[in-house]
Amino acid sequence: MSRPAPEVVTPHLLREWPLPDLQADKESRGRVLVVGGSRDTPGAVRLAVEAALRVGAGKVQVVTVRSAATALAVAMPEAMVRGVAEGEDGELTSEAVDVVARLAPECEAVLLGPGMGDPESARALVAAMLARIDVPVVLDALGLAAVTEDPACLSHLGGRALLTPNVGELALTLGWESAKVVADPREAALRLAARTGVCVSGGGAVTWTAHPDGRSWRGSVGGPGLGTAGSGDVKAGVVAGLLGRGAEPAQAAVWGSHLHGSAGDRLTAELGATGFLARELSQKIPQVLAELDA
Repeated sequence: MSRPAPEVVTPHLLREWPLPDLQADKESRGRVLVVGGSRDTPGAVRLAVEAALRVGAGKVQVVTVRSAATALAVAMPEAMVRGVAEGEDGELTSEAVDVVARLAPECEAVLLGPGMGDPESARALVAAMLARIDVPVVLDALGLAAVTEDPACLSHLGGRALLTPNVGELALTLGWESAKVVADPREAALRLAARTGVCVSGGGAVTWTAHPDGRSWRGSVGGPGLGTAGSGDVKAGVVAGLLGRGAEPAQAAVWGSHLHGSAGDRLTAELGATGFLARELSQKIPQVLAELDA
């Protein structure tokens, strides 16, 4: 079956595809649940939480390991942080599944994966959580392990999900060599979207958003400076926050990639092509949104 030609993401395209209006009341701007982190990598959750708030989500809740919960709550006083039991390795345990199942129905979007450190435990936990979630979901980082194991694990959501893999994660999830993904990232994203039935937003300096129906969008903002630790956690938080605001998955992915990349462009102009930190990206996002009248 032939696919539509890819669309190039421009400010004009985004203005013609406006985000849902923000309301003054935080309760009407969407609640996002971020699940992840470990004893060794609590910062990934912090990056995602701030990004979700910077794009306009009204509230953000966090489920993370107990050893990191207090520090995260102090670092992000805007978020409600729930600490749960962790294993000897400092990773989330099955207690998180029940907590997520209780919190998710009150949320407009759930982000699973940032900061999880063990592939096997992440796969089992995310699979168990997905079985009990019926709201839009973003899978990032090791959260994608559940899709690698079972591409149909999101089918009950009816397309209300989004995958945000980097090049390596996209290759691993597809079972491809990384060089094959680098050579044709659009095809890789489209293949994974078709396999899972949900939107995929991935790539490197050039980003590709792919829809299961064959549509695709090409973004080319951001540059090499985005190849820094934690950058992907920021992007995942951005798209989760946009889903929380009421954007549909493809829109959240296209807008999210552009906001993330444009924030990188602003930092490049100020600091140089490399050397800026992932935590600095979120501070630039409101400026990009304002320029787009979003």
